[in-house]
Amino acid sequence: MAGVRGKLDIVGDGIGAADARWSFDLPPESFTEHVRKSIPLYDEGHDLVCRYSDYFVGTGSIVYDIGTSTGILANKLADWHAGKRDVRIVGIDVVPSMIEYCQSRYASQANLQFVCADLVSHDFEPASLFTSYYVIQFVPTQVRQNLIDRIFQRLNWGGGFLMFEKVRAPDARFQDYATQIYADYKLEHGYDAQEIVAKTRSLKGVLEPFSSNANVEMLQRAGFKDIMTIQKWACFEGILAIK
Repeated sequence: MAGVRGKLDIVGDGIGAADARWSFDLPPESFTEHVRKSIPLYDEGHDLVCRYSDYFVGTGSIVYDIGTSTGILANKLADWHAGKRDVRIVGIDVVPSMIEYCQSRYASQANLQFVCADLVSHDFEPASLFTSYYVIQFVPTQVRQNLIDRIFQRLNWGGGFLMFEKVRAPDARFQDYATQIYADYKLEHGYDAQEIVAKTRSLKGVLEPFSSNANVEMLQRAGFKDIMTIQKWACFEGILAIK
């Protein structure tokens, strides 16, 4: 049976992943298509991030997009704030191939840079805004609080943290509802049942979402007091926290 665990199954969009071995070291074009079809309100969430960013980004601001992957959100933020003086958008990801792709694709964007680094150990500069678009759920639970603590510490006073996450429901009944609704969503977006099961199996031990309450408590432990949900679709949620 050991050989079966290492076998790659198709999880959609030509992407293969083995049981409990999901990886982000993927062809960027395939990854972009996959997440856009897999995350409800994907583009709408990006638009919302840009609109909320207006309240935190001014002259001389630094913005960090952590877990930037293919850099789509970071680039949108760079475009959104292109007219403001000395604004710097920094996309960070631990996967070298993703950063290489971003550095090549967005080379002409003067106010945008990309850094290959571990989020948990990276030395962030003082920033006006952090964005995290379905990233914290993949950070190992034993260091997740430490990352949120560091984000709070490096935010300027009055700065914002826009955190979008897949969340667990508060009890088994609501979790069952959310799981079935999300499975229907994926079927409607072109994935077949085998691909859905294969993706779920590949994420075992890799994707560890907290509940909405647990995410809020984690933010509060870091020091955030002003916290509000800004987007919600079943088990997908966007939160704004202000220092």
